[in-house]
Amino acid sequence: MASAKAKLAASKPLKPGAHSRRYPRFAVDVRMQVRMFQAGEFRTCWGRSTELGQDGIGATLTGELEKGEIVSLEIPLPLSPYPLKVRAIVRYRQGLRYGFEFLTLADAQRDTIRRVCEMLATRA
Repeated sequence: MASAKAKLAASKPLKPGAHSRRYPRFAVDVRMQVRMFQAGEFRTCWGRSTELGQDGIGATLTGELEKGEIVSLEIPLPLSPYPLKVRAIVRYRQGLRYGFEFLTLADAQRDTIRRVCEMLATRA
């Protein structure tokens, strides 16, 4: 059985023309909150995560966001007593599914995400 770090380092073969990722993604299902500034006011929507990587998260949301929009995410992660609060940019949108890239993570946040990914890798 491969170690969690080996699974984190492993990359899946890509389809021709597919976008490569810096880090693998792992399935994770948690309720998350998204805050954004739209039409001159702060708004909030809720969603469920679908996958997590060391550099971003995928989710299905109740609200509408545009590619390139900057948002604040609040994500309750396993192994963490407090929700992860982080800024992110919308990198893609397909219907109600979104992909977010984390921006300016603190070292402690980066370490928490790495540990969660290692734990999720052992389940994969």
